[in-house]
Amino acid sequence: MSEDGVSFFLMRHTIMSRKPATYEDLLVLPEHVVGEIIDGELIVSPRPALEHAATSSELGAELGMAFGRGRGGPGGWWIFDEPELHLGRDVLVPDLAGWRKERVPQRPSGPYATVAPDWVCEVLSPSTVRVDRSAKLRIYARERVSYVWLVDPLQRTLEVLQLDAGGWRPLGTHAGDEKARAKPFDAIELELAILWPEAPAEPAKAP
Repeated sequence: MSEDGVSFFLMRHTIMSRKPATYEDLLVLPEHVVGEIIDGELIVSPRPALEHAATSSELGAELGMAFGRGRGGPGGWWIFDEPELHLGRDVLVPDLAGWRKERVPQRPSGPYATVAPDWVCEVLSPSTVRVDRSAKLRIYARERVSYVWLVDPLQRTLEVLQLDAGGWRPLGTHAGDEKARAKPFDAIELELAILWPEAPAEPAKAP
C-alpha cells in the first residue's frame, strides 16, 4: 500500500471509531479523493488512474451521444459521469449512471441525486472491486436499480447484471474487442475495443 493509501486507511478507521459517518465528513475531504458512505462507514479512495478514467470517459461519450443526445441512437436517457447518489443513508458515487427520461422527465440537478438511477456502471480497480461487487451491488438492488454494468479495464471485460426478484441475474460477459449489444443500451452496437487502455509497447530488441 502506498503512503497515500495508508493515510486513506487511517482516515477511514479513525472516523469509524468515532461515530457513524455523515455528509459533513464528505464535505471536508480534499478534492483529490472520492468519498462515499456505505452502512455508516466513510469509504475514501484516491481519484481513478488515467486508464480507469479513460475507460469511463469513452463509455460515457458513446452512451451519452446515442442515448443522451439521440445521435446515432434512440435517446431517452440522462447520462452522468460520477454523480453523487444519496440513497437512504448511503452516499454512492458510481463512475456512470443513467435515468430514463420517461421516468425522470426533468434533468437531475443540484449537488446530488436522491432518485435512484435506472442503470449504473462501476469501472473496477484493485482498490474498489470488493466494495463494488458486494456492498454497492446490495444497495443498488435495494433501491431497485434495473441494470448494473461492471467494467474491468485490466481484464477487458464488460459484465451485465439485471435486477430480478430482488437479486442480480447475469445477462452475460463481453470481452476483448467484441462488438456488444448490452441491455439496457442494446439498441446500438458497442465497440469494446475503444474502452481499453492500449497495451504497453514492447521494447525494441537489440540487433
